[in-house]
Amino acid sequence: MSQRIAVAIVHGVGKQDADFSAGITRELTHRFSALLPKRITSPEEELAIEPVHWAPVLQRDERELWKRMKRGGNLDFTALRRFMIDFAADAIAYQPTPNDDLVYGQIHAVFAHALDRLAEKAGPAAPLCVIAHSLGTVIASNYFYDLQTDASRGAIPDVVRQAMGDTPIEQGETFSLLYTLGSPLSIWSLRYEDFGRPIDVPSPKLAQHYGNLDRATEWVNFYDRDDVIGYPLKSLNAAYRKAVKRDREINAGNILTSWNPASHLGYWTDNDVTVPIARSLAKLWKAVNRGN
Repeated sequence: MSQRIAVAIVHGVGKQDADFSAGITRELTHRFSALLPKRITSPEEELAIEPVHWAPVLQRDERELWKRMKRGGNLDFTALRRFMIDFAADAIAYQPTPNDDLVYGQIHAVFAHALDRLAEKAGPAAPLCVIAHSLGTVIASNYFYDLQTDASRGAIPDVVRQAMGDTPIEQGETFSLLYTLGSPLSIWSLRYEDFGRPIDVPSPKLAQHYGNLDRATEWVNFYDRDDVIGYPLKSLNAAYRKAVKRDREINAGNILTSWNPASHLGYWTDNDVTVPIARSLAKLWKAVNRGN
């Protein structure tokens, strides 16, 4: 019996429907299936994909905030202002303070529940790939940083612990692949000395569950030079240079968006993103299932 690969997809800022990951799910499943051995009768079932839909945590309050701002007086550039609420307010509300980690904990609890569902669908020790966009890359980074360092600083909020199971995938032990799309992690790094320390990809505990997977694991950061939210990561410091396999520049979006800041919304189904990710997922599956 083969071991399925688990994939968590984390959205970024803005209004996000529950089916936000439908496009990339179709693309990855199709491309991944075509790369598996012909003997696999249902290759599409070898990939278990689960969205991390955290937007509802903040959307109600953001709608109320926008109503109150409009009541304060006439505003120009309303579309840009609404984007600022979607992006800046999301980012500000998400950041924990010493006395308040409510939103941080609620969003991470959504992440924990998604990993719980993946444990059910793919198996408790399934190799885990995370694909995250925009602010979702910061959320994913923080989530696994907390898992990897919690013993020394007690970083995981109680609401997250209550949502988190004890399976290897839920504990982050089988974390194998990370793809960051249009990531503002470089901006967030300003909060830390020497621009911070990246998470470990793969998890330091992966070898306890699967041996000899190093060549099938990676962190690749996709960015578009026209995307003012997405930046390279390897140049931050020596630690990021070692952790990130590649900063991959692409031209995200279509003819209307690929040449301007709207490219930030064009990563999900761009061939320059889905093709290499599908190849890496197939490579990981073959490494895990060697001999099966």
